Amino acid sequence: MRRRTVLKTGAAAALGVPAAALLGQAAGHAAASYDVAVCEQYKNQIQVYPSDSDWSPSTLKWSFSPGAGAWSNLSDVKFRNTSAFGEVALVTASGGKAGIVNVTDEVEQELNDVLWSATPGGNPHAIERIPNIGAIVVATTGGHLYLYGPTAISDPSTLALVQTIAFPAVHGVWYDDVTGMVWAIGDGYVKAFTVSGTYRATRLAVNTTISIGSTSHGHSLDACYTDPDLLLASDGTRVLTISKSTHAVTQLSATVGVKSYSRDVSGEAFWVQATGSTYHGDTRNWVNPNVQFFDATGAASFTRGLSYGAEFYKARLRNVNFH
Repeated sequence: MRRRTVLKTGAAAALGVPAAALLGQAAGHAAASYDVAVCEQYKNQIQVYPSDSDWSPSTLKWSFSPGAGAWSNLSDVKFRNTSAFGEVALVTASGGKAGIVNVTDEVEQELNDVLWSATPGGNPHAIERIPNIGAIVVATTGGHLYLYGPTAISDPSTLALVQTIAFPAVHGVWYDDVTGMVWAIGDGYVKAFTVSGTYRATRLAVNTTISIGSTSHGHSLDACYTDPDLLLASDGTRVLTISKSTHAVTQLSATVGVKSYSRDVSGEAFWVQATGSTYHGDTRNWVNPNVQFFDATGAASFTRGLSYGAEFYKARLRNVNFH
């Protein structure tokens, strides 16, 4: 995690969000039905729940439990389709690991379902797969993008490190099938990288650099499923949209500590905002026991949490599409 001091309530300015809602005190129901994947760090699991019901063991749709050590503090998850394995989950852990999980019909999966893993270190914070090439990109807050290329697209075990790119405090990465580029966000900038080559000759090269402010600590990056031209992003104090065509950066919300922000095609959205508090006697002050949801107008509508007191770090749509 990024160990910056986080305000407990944040600036509840835009989106009409009351401070109580940001702390998970609102209740309600989703108008749309979609699956939400969370990085839950207390039990150290990736968990998937439906948006339109309360979250509990009985509504858990899928989970991945890698254990501790280098797999501790799970920090990112994305779901992608592959020809060889069908749906896979891409995961990173701040303890140092990144990997690909073969998603099966088991509700509870573990390390024996990992198809490939690496230990880039440097606080791995985001991961992406480049389709038709099978390459993997891992972003670390230590300031590097790591590119792994395979010798066989259908065999993730052949992935090996082929390129390391310096990018200060890079936290988020997303492949965009509209532009065919890999986008990444770090301190002060969002960068778009062109992809060339195949297999272990795959390489990334900077195509576009967009300033998001010299004091901006770029954090999350996600697709906007209501507008394929936009990327959704957050930094230390704001939630943003970034136009892939015009490169315009627009502030959606002046809210502190948003670790991830996602929007469903219905227009409903959700985020995880760090509270600055710690739970269960540990030191994780970058989490929240609830995920805050917003209706299609942007108004805070309801929260989801777990009875044991979850420690959510990120929440993302379980969606295999890139836009």
